[in-house]
Parts: sequence; C-alpha cells; structure tokens
Amino acid sequence: MERVIGIDLGTTNSCVAIVEDGVPTVIPNRGGYKTTPSMVAITEAGKRLVGHIAKRQAITNAENTVYAAKRLIGRKYSSSQVKHATLSASYRIVEGPHGDVRIQLRDKTYSVPEISAMVLQEMKLFAEDYLSEPVTKAVITVPAYFNDGQRQATKDAGQIAGLDVIRIVNEPTAAALAYGFERNVEKTIAVFDLGGGTFDISILEIGAGGVFKVIATAGDTFLGGEDFDARIIDWLVSGFRDQTGVDLRQDRMALQRLKDAAEKAKCELSGVRETEINLPFIISSGRNEALHLQRTLTRDAMESLSGDLVERCIEICRQTLEDARIEREEIEDVILVGGMTRMPRVQEAVRQFFGREPCKGVHPDEVVALGAAVQGAALVDESKQMVLLDVTPHALGIMTYGSNFEELIPMNTTVPTSRSKIFTTSRDNQTAVKILVMQGESAQAEGNELLGEFVLTGLRRAPKGQVEIEVTFAIDSDGIVSVGAKDLETGQQQSIQVTASSGLTKEEVGAMMEAAKEYLVERRSNDEFEGVKQEAEKVIADIEKMFPKVQAIVQSSDFGRDAIEKARAILERCRDAITRKDLTALRAQMDSLARTHRMFKGVIARPQG
Repeated sequence: MERVIGIDLGTTNSCVAIVEDGVPTVIPNRGGYKTTPSMVAITEAGKRLVGHIAKRQAITNAENTVYAAKRLIGRKYSSSQVKHATLSASYRIVEGPHGDVRIQLRDKTYSVPEISAMVLQEMKLFAEDYLSEPVTKAVITVPAYFNDGQRQATKDAGQIAGLDVIRIVNEPTAAALAYGFERNVEKTIAVFDLGGGTFDISILEIGAGGVFKVIATAGDTFLGGEDFDARIIDWLVSGFRDQTGVDLRQDRMALQRLKDAAEKAKCELSGVRETEINLPFIISSGRNEALHLQRTLTRDAMESLSGDLVERCIEICRQTLEDARIEREEIEDVILVGGMTRMPRVQEAVRQFFGREPCKGVHPDEVVALGAAVQGAALVDESKQMVLLDVTPHALGIMTYGSNFEELIPMNTTVPTSRSKIFTTSRDNQTAVKILVMQGESAQAEGNELLGEFVLTGLRRAPKGQVEIEVTFAIDSDGIVSVGAKDLETGQQQSIQVTASSGLTKEEVGAMMEAAKEYLVERRSNDEFEGVKQEAEKVIADIEKMFPKVQAIVQSSDFGRDAIEKARAILERCRDAITRKDLTALRAQMDSLARTHRMFKGVIARPQG
C-alpha cells in the first residue's frame, strides 16, 4: 500500500508524520528534532537554506531570510494583512504580476507558494530518509479559517514540492483525528488552536465507529504567536527610543535580533516570572558609539502587553458557540493545539471560558501532523473505519443588485452539500445576467472574496422581475465549489467549477516544479557526496595517524618504501577528488583507500623483530 505522509505546514514550525504498523508517528528531521522551523534563506553564494540552518543565520542575513510565509500565502498584495506584514518584516515583500505577494531574496523574486514548497520539500526529504523509499502522496493541513485562495495556494506549494496533495485538512480537525484515533470515545470536544500565525476554534462531535463531525469552526488567519512577539518588540523599540533617541526599526539586523529575543523571552515567561533581554551592540549611534539594549520583562507585563490578543481568541470562541447553538457545558473536552497555548495566560483564559481544565493528553506541536497522517492512511486503506464530516468555514453566495451579498450556503454547513435559490432579473428586457460567485461574511459584496464569475445568456425579453433564474451551489468533499444558473422558463443554463486562484498561473507552477526537481537532484547528489566525503576523511585521518609508525617499520625495504609512496598517492587522489567535489572520482578511490587502511593496520599489528 502506498505510504501517505501528513504534514503540518506551520507558521513558525512544520512537522511531518506517518502511520506505521497502525501507529501515527512523527518523523524526526536530520538533527533528530520533531519539528523544523518554517524558515528559508538564500546565502550570499546563492545557496538555499531551510529549517534550523536558516534560523541560525537569520540575524546576520536578515534581509534574505523568510519567516512566517504562511501569513502571506494566498493573499492579495493590496490586503491590509500584507500591508501590516510589510511594515514589520525584515525581508522585502513586493507585488507580483497578478496582484499577489512575492518575496525578494538576493537578486530573485519568489512567490509565497514557492517559499512554502521549499519547506514542504524538506519535509518530503526527511520522510524519504526515514522510510528509505520515495514519497509522493501527502495530506497537508491548513487553518480552518483559510479561504479558497489560501487553500489553493497551499495545494500549489505541495505540487511544486513534488507532492500529490490528496487532501487538504483543517488543522483543528486533524488534531481531533489524532485525539480520537482508536480511542472509541463519544464526545463533543472543542479544539483551541493558537499557533505562530493563525487562530482557529472548532467544535466537533466524535461518534462511535470513527465518525468525526465538525459542527462549527471559526478563526482569524492573522492572529498568533507572531503578534505576541510584535508586542514585545514594540515595547523594546519604544523603550530604547525613549532612552537613546534611536529607532531600531531602521536597521534590519537589529530588527531580526529583536524578533529573536522577543520570541525567546515569550517562551521563557511560560516557565518563569521574569526574564532579562540583553542585546549588546544592538546598533551604533550617529557618533559611532555602540549602544546596548538591556531590559527585564515580567510575566505580568507580557500579559498586559498582549491581553487584548488573548481576549480576541476568547471572543471568537464565544461567537462560535453561539453560531453552533451549543452551551459551554456541552463541551466535554478542550484540546489545546499550537505553541502559543503553552502561555499560562492563554491556558487560564481557556479554563475560565470553558469552565474546565484543558486536555493535556496531546502534544501541541505534533498532534496536527499526526492527525494528517491518520487521515492519509484512511484515504488509501479502505479497511480503516473513519468518516470525516467537515464544514465550509465561510459563507458562499453571489453578488446581487446594489452590490449586496446574497448568501446561498451559510458558514459551518457540512460538506458535501448543495443549495439552490431563485432570483429575478433587475432590468427590463434583460437577456443576460452575470453571476459573481463570492465567499465571506460581509453583507456588502466588496467585503468578500471573489471566487469566479460567468454569464448566463439567452434569457427571454420581459419586464424586470419576471424572468426567474435558479442559482445552485454545490460543494464536494474536497471543497471544490460548482455553481450553476438556469432560466426556469426556457431551461437555458450555464455553470462553472470554481477553481480558486493562488496568484500563480499553471505555467508558473509547472516551471517552479521543474526548478524544484532540479534542486532535489542536486541536493541528493550533494548529500551523497557529503556521506562519501565524511567516510573518506575518517579513513584518511586514521591512515595519517598510522603513517609515522608504518614508515618506521617498513622503510628498510624497497617494497615497503614503494607501498608508502603508493599510499601517499592514493591519499592525494582522494583529497583532490574532495576538493573538486567529484563524487565519481572519490568513489573510484574508496576501495584503494580501504585496502591501504587494512594494510597499515596489519603492519602495526604484526609482531616486530
């Protein structure tokens, strides 16, 4: 059976998992860590760095290191969220050719799906190393409140990374799948998911026989740990400006150091009451005098700085329960997901709101990837008894006369679903009508996302209001939206399948896929070379240690001196192959190197005299 990996593509960290022998398991990266920073950097030499290695050099290469790309994926450049990110990011965010977001690194501009694909490709490599076989299929998770454009952009990222994304699953739903996996529980649960960049709340019913039904979901795709960090950064910047008159935001390296320190302080304050932020030589003044930043941040001050962010999460929870018509007392368990839920103030707020102690039985950083792996295994193994009934997170409808939004499918409708509504023409003798398909919660059309449009022509001429048009919306289990319009009298009809745009054309995605494949071949070759090089260097070092002893033992004979010269030549050829990074030449010398090693060991071990 084909293996399917589950990937939690996170704002701050990403995680990959697989179901092995019926057990969901997180796959460690090459450093042995269960999660990998969702960071990408391009070095001065043009080399791509992903994960921990990108994070380690972020301060010295701030302008060319991308973090929190997930907050930008699938968004329009003109959106308020992107404008906000542009003001605080240490890297350059620019407008793409389709009004989308692009990121400038060195002398090249990358789309956001392309950056995310680099992280996904790394996850794919970890899985292939772990399983010792190629991996092509994946289930990738997204915030429940992502719209169609953001979901499509994530799918494009998977495709660019060489993955067949067989399902996109909402993060809270994935967490519930991992929580309920083979536990045979019947419960109504809430999943409170506060990660690095996004917040989701989902209410689910877990039924007997592996039925997972989402009742309601809501969230904010621009609310998370990044915002908590930003509050600490603002506090540090304003304090430093008051003290020295210098604005640290003008220096990208200083900004990256502040971000690093803010994140570290935030994490530390989950375990201690206060922490010191000490950044020596943060910047030089106009008089070339080195300035230092040193401040103490208490947990109380941190909670005061970010109190409104926690309250926003709770307000969304309150609204979601209202929309779902569920009382707090009906929630039997609350699962905390995402790194930010380690913050004591967040846990306390959840405890107070739901009136119960949150569940500590799941790992907040790993549970989403584990749930994605569970879903992946269920999709390819028909023997797995699991039914997942998810909901559409946003309302779907059309723009009507006066730029109003007419809802056909309300948010939190279980999918697959189909709904119809009858509309009439708005003008006399109208022979065509344009249907604009929209997604969102605003009563005004411009406040919502345009998903697609089509024209129904051939209507009979009649006074306004006398031609009836039936508009039908349908959503399948993959979340694909189809919309049809039909003149009820003539039967004339027209329809479209709404394919959300990620901001990339098919040609662009194809070109990016090819570039990713080339990178993978080169990366595999480099990894192979590194492996052989390390092996060769270990043997060379061993031989060099033995050289003086062997020389002393054998130099009295012509045969011995000849063997020493041959050994020197082999070492020279190996070093030359390593310098030239010539894998073929190095492999060709490995047998000779091993024979020399054995011979030297034999000479030393032989009794002398």
